[in-house]
Amino acid sequence: MEFSVKSGSPEKQRSACIVVGVYEPRRLSGIAEQLDKISEGYISNLLRRGDLEGKSGQMLLLHHVPNVLSERVLLVGCGKERELDERQYKQIIAKTINTLNETGSMEAVCFLTELHVKGRDTYWKVRQAVETTNSTLYSFDSLKTRKGETRRPLRKLVFNVPTRRELTVGERAIEHGNAVSEGVSLCRDVANMPPNICNPAYLASQARQMGEVYDTLTVTTVGEEQMEKLGMNSYLAVGRGSANESIMTVMDYKGAADSAQKPIVLVGKGLTFDSGGISLKPGEAMDEMKYDMGGAAGVIGAMKAICEMKLPINVVGVLAGCENMPSSHAYRPGDILTTMSGQTVEVLNTDAEGRLVLCDVLTYVERFDPELVIDTATLTGACVIALGKHASGLFSSHNPLAHEMLNAGEQSGDRAWRLPLWDEYQDQLESPFADMTNLGGRAGGSITAACFLSRFTKKYNWAHLDVAGTAWLSGANKGSTGRPVPLLTQFVINRSGVEQGD
Repeated sequence: MEFSVKSGSPEKQRSACIVVGVYEPRRLSGIAEQLDKISEGYISNLLRRGDLEGKSGQMLLLHHVPNVLSERVLLVGCGKERELDERQYKQIIAKTINTLNETGSMEAVCFLTELHVKGRDTYWKVRQAVETTNSTLYSFDSLKTRKGETRRPLRKLVFNVPTRRELTVGERAIEHGNAVSEGVSLCRDVANMPPNICNPAYLASQARQMGEVYDTLTVTTVGEEQMEKLGMNSYLAVGRGSANESIMTVMDYKGAADSAQKPIVLVGKGLTFDSGGISLKPGEAMDEMKYDMGGAAGVIGAMKAICEMKLPINVVGVLAGCENMPSSHAYRPGDILTTMSGQTVEVLNTDAEGRLVLCDVLTYVERFDPELVIDTATLTGACVIALGKHASGLFSSHNPLAHEMLNAGEQSGDRAWRLPLWDEYQDQLESPFADMTNLGGRAGGSITAACFLSRFTKKYNWAHLDVAGTAWLSGANKGSTGRPVPLLTQFVINRSGVEQGD
């Protein structure tokens, strides 16, 4: 998909299609008014006849509008002008892209980026339009023998900005939007891959391929033999029942002028399939447990976006690849594990395995002397119950970091909601036989899981994202969402100091 920006009047555009907005009730946007004027009232006459009310998402495709150079004009319903918010704006863009793609307009000039979205500037509107377009056109069909193909797909989209002064801002927005989109697409591709292909070695191979493309990225792996020497017994226990070797992949991006600058560390839970182990999950929807590596997919996607943007900052991404399977070698409820930190854990349920992998990784990353550490994981079903599919759960032991993360979520539209890490919840992890259990009971399950992880993060500022509800969708639209790539990437953009906006 090719994107560009320009600044010009609609009557001068010679394109397959011009896209303009109409507000409810039947009120033309400023650009639509210009087209109406040069077409001698052609558009307003159609609206008076009731062809389009202007409700959000309504579409009316016009051919050969008088005195307009473009072949088509697409009128897009935008709802009530004062109620146009970020969510509605992205929904309008998505519906527009589907309409253009289905009606044979291979290129279009889009004036929707000139709509007023409360509190949002040209950079945000163009970048979100790019990201939404790429997400709308995404499909995962690499394993299908018969691929559905659009006869005349949309290939080129030009976003109009109000003034020539904003062209530079628009170009930057396209650059950033494309980079984030590439990261999101990689995340979705990796997460959607079936578990007989996507195992820990596959995660490592995807990272190595990136290392061959970007000079700023060095990729190394840590296998089971090295983990044993490091004392990562908790991580190793989870993968013991699987024929696939557990592999931790380390992606070291050096973008800062000072190579010694402390890095941001991103850790992703990479359970490429989670059967629950001996504590076997119910069979219903177990196929979706291939998405239990959504955290690792999010990290590799964010690293892709960071590399594409060449951000002037150091970042280490860690993919905690593992598979949790039942077998005669599998770890059991009742086992007591000695973690890399030396703390001991009594296993109450082998399906609370993600925290057992992450706790050793969170100890391992101390060697990078990190500026901060963010782990992201499809960790608990309890988070889905608490927040549904719309917000990721955020936990942090450092208030300024938590606020930065929440702000990055609001900027990117990949939102999170902060939950508490109070000491009272820590009591639920007490064990009569070890330093802690790996399960705090049903009450506050996502909180006690985060409390467990917090015990391994005392040496740095840390945040935890529980993306169990946001990393993928079920049902007819089943598939990876690409989250939390936008949030993680926006956080790193903000930290890097790269210019955004007007």
